[in-house]
Amino acid sequence: MAMAMAKAKTSTLFFFFCSLALLLLGNCVGVEGNPDYKDALRKSLLFFQGQRSGNLPANQRVSWRSNSALSDGFLDRVDLTGGYYDAGDNVKFNFPMAFTTTILSWSTLEYGYKMGSDIQEARSAIRWATDYLLKCARAKPGKLYVGVGDPNVDHKCWQRPEDMTTARTVYSVSPSNPGSDVAGETAAALAAASLVFQSVDPRYSKLLLQTARKVMAFAIQYRGAYSDSLGSAVCPFYCSYSGYKDELLWGASWLLRATNDAYYYNFLTTLGANDQTDIFSWDNKYAGAYVLLSRLALLDKDKNFDQFKQQAESFMCKILPNSPYSSTQYTQGGLMYKLPSINLQYVTSISFLLTTYGKYLDARKQTFNCGSLSVTPTSLIGLAKKQVDYILGQNPGKMSYMVGFGPNFPKKIHHRASSLPSKASHPQSIGCDAGQPYFSSSNPNPNFLVGAIVGGPDQNDGFSDDRSDYAHSEPATYINGAIVGPLAYFAS
Repeated sequence: MAMAMAKAKTSTLFFFFCSLALLLLGNCVGVEGNPDYKDALRKSLLFFQGQRSGNLPANQRVSWRSNSALSDGFLDRVDLTGGYYDAGDNVKFNFPMAFTTTILSWSTLEYGYKMGSDIQEARSAIRWATDYLLKCARAKPGKLYVGVGDPNVDHKCWQRPEDMTTARTVYSVSPSNPGSDVAGETAAALAAASLVFQSVDPRYSKLLLQTARKVMAFAIQYRGAYSDSLGSAVCPFYCSYSGYKDELLWGASWLLRATNDAYYYNFLTTLGANDQTDIFSWDNKYAGAYVLLSRLALLDKDKNFDQFKQQAESFMCKILPNSPYSSTQYTQGGLMYKLPSINLQYVTSISFLLTTYGKYLDARKQTFNCGSLSVTPTSLIGLAKKQVDYILGQNPGKMSYMVGFGPNFPKKIHHRASSLPSKASHPQSIGCDAGQPYFSSSNPNPNFLVGAIVGGPDQNDGFSDDRSDYAHSEPATYINGAIVGPLAYFAS
């Protein structure tokens, strides 16, 4: 809640939201005591409906959103409708979208059995992305489309996605303009999703896997960073800062899991596991690949993957606060703090790895050491739980960083569609500059993007709930995608 708001206004808003939550989800919970993880899981998945681009389905529950960007791809005579807007803007960046899809799929593979009926919503969220990624990979031979919308122009407008007047420029990579990073991530997303749908929709699963193989072959054969090929169309927004080797490792790891093809194992051995890291994100996939491959060392007892298990544990030693090798800062309130901008993306992604590697260790009743520190599955999972609980309101400010969860959550998030009136309440179009008064307003957003997790507090556990402070108040698909697994784990 913004500190300037009067208590009476707070009470009114909370009553309004509770009524909305009862209509949408059947309950309204606080964050005192143990958080209601199941409610948080349900809301974290609902968030993805608010990020949808394209022609919305009849069962759309985020009713203040409408159809948008229905001509995407027209400039190149292809159909690129669908997919997700990555954050609070109206651009579709495939690099973070594909990562979101991969991590959502991994979450569903690891924790789907704990999701109950929510697994249907998880599959729906994944499929909304993969339907679009398939279009991007199959629209034209020799091209992989990797984005729609000019970010430099889009970011100058404060407009609903339903009203966009900015150019829907299409961007692609090709043999002459390679993008091994975005291609490797796209292949990972399609391969991981193929496993999600393997038993429930075999035909779709087969199409996903066939496409993943082709996209991965492209990533391997034509090497280069998509940042170099596309320049200001993706930088500084989603540059490939870590290079593309991590995406080659990540994509090959997922294709190995999906196919068990020795080709991918041999390719992995040529890449090796020599890169040290203390982060996991849409850009840097090393730690994720190490944990994914360590599953083979732990659960399948395949010694060929011991090097990846060792790297996974080296990563954990850099994260644990009491490890002699820790390179991770924590706020006084106990939040993992990696970078000033959108820090919660790293918190949710790393929490997913902590939970998942702890689960693998527990299955084999194993521990490992960080110097003299003995690390147990409980150590890893306990740290992940503290991070999740902090996000859900157990923090010095008693602020839930998930919109709609608990009595005190961000009301003025940096999100165009949420901050502007819906088409139903304001049918007239809102031009590029006409949205500025809504952006500058001190009032709460007229539409709650239920389930959205924002960038989070600063290094002092402070949060101002300021729409203009995008580094802390903007939600993103990759923040939410990574918390789904831990929420499902703790919900059960």
